[in-house]
Amino acid sequence: MMMSDILIIEDEVHIAELERDYLELNGYTCDFAVSIEEGTSKIQSGEYRLIIMDLMLPDGSGLDLSKKIDAKYDIPILMVTAKGEDVEMLKGFSHGAADYIVKPFNSNELVARVRTHISRYERLKNQDKDEQILLFNNVIINVDSRSVTVNDENVEMTVKEFDLLHFLAINPNSVFTKEELFEKIWGLEAVGDNTTITVHIRKIREKIERNPSSPEMIKTVWGVGYKFT
Repeated sequence: MMMSDILIIEDEVHIAELERDYLELNGYTCDFAVSIEEGTSKIQSGEYRLIIMDLMLPDGSGLDLSKKIDAKYDIPILMVTAKGEDVEMLKGFSHGAADYIVKPFNSNELVARVRTHISRYERLKNQDKDEQILLFNNVIINVDSRSVTVNDENVEMTVKEFDLLHFLAINPNSVFTKEELFEKIWGLEAVGDNTTITVHIRKIREKIERNPSSPEMIKTVWGVGYKFT
């Protein structure tokens, strides 16, 4: 069984070698694949701490392979894309990628992102099994400690902000009206203006979304309410 730290799936050899050199200088070991087929074979026979994958590969899209990996393995994926490719789609992380980086990239940025994601995933894997952890790409919700981190930085939340975020997160893709959310979070006996929900959703988005004006996690379902994706 292969025991390299990182699998690089990249068909441009000179780029793969640059990535390897940057990472090996920082203590990581690397393995290579030049296609989806070869990458799939190595993942099945190896044991990696992180995968760096190009978006466009000679035998298909890296996004498709990322989705398959995410469904079966617990390995963070750093997607590499060139300027002009569909970066907005990657920002949605709808195919299992933990992060993305745009070519040409700075060597320090590559190493920093690799270190961050390996550290985060290993920390989560080593958490007490009784501790409830919800992981959504760059957002971690610790239910027991009632804490939220975004990109490994603690985010301060009020009691109701955390309760609202937690409720939506444990009910992914379910649409709730403002009335339903007010009832769930503030209680059946609570009486108040449902704009309270709008204000709280806005504040939560400002704290966890990459672009609060174009949210990727807490979506507005127009005419109905909100859902967590």
